[in-house]
Amino acid sequence: MKALVFAAGLGERMRPLTLTTPKPLLEAGGKPLIAWHLEKLAAIGVDEVVVNTSWLADTFERTLGDGARWGLRLRYLFEGATPLETGGGMWNALASLSPDGAPFVAVNGDIWTDYDFARLPNAPEGLAHLVLVDNPGHNARGDFALAGDHVRSEGASTLTFSGIGVYRPALFDRWREIIGDAPGAADAPPRFKLAPLLREAMRADAVTGEHHRGRWTDVGTPERLQQLDRALRDAA
Repeated sequence: MKALVFAAGLGERMRPLTLTTPKPLLEAGGKPLIAWHLEKLAAIGVDEVVVNTSWLADTFERTLGDGARWGLRLRYLFEGATPLETGGGMWNALASLSPDGAPFVAVNGDIWTDYDFARLPNAPEGLAHLVLVDNPGHNARGDFALAGDHVRSEGASTLTFSGIGVYRPALFDRWREIIGDAPGAADAPPRFKLAPLLREAMRADAVTGEHHRGRWTDVGTPERLQQLDRALRDAA
């Protein structure tokens, strides 16, 4: 199985830390955020990871190398000066991630979690399988609702998408129709968000999910990074 780590964000809310270091390469607990993911991906048998890049792109290969230290092959995919968003970034990586149409894992490079990646299905029942978490204070309204083991676009009780999922390339079969004339969709390569495709798949009952009740942090501010770093070092 292959995996994608989203690492192309500009990290504007993390400045000045991200003026010289992309957010996924910022350290927590003594190692870069992205390294925690690479360890987990290698542990479940992933052999190749695509890392999409934009801001300070050349620092990734200098820091991570070819992935051999984790038993992985790392492939760096530069998106240009303007990131392609989650949907465009995943679409742009499909040829590398799934040339044969096989499912793949994708994870946001700027999160930390104690979620066990071994719980992820090798293949989703439908088009995608998402890991959801309790709503943090900065996303109190949540993103999606969980009904049994299926994810809905809305519901009485919502949860936050963790940024961890397993996807089938078929999720993108109708992306142009679904995205329409949204800004960036006509660019080459296209730039668009993943959420509209997921919501359309949810309407077709084609997205499963699970609720992770353990630890999870969206490292979106210097303060959250500092808190996470302190917690990980205290637990070591």
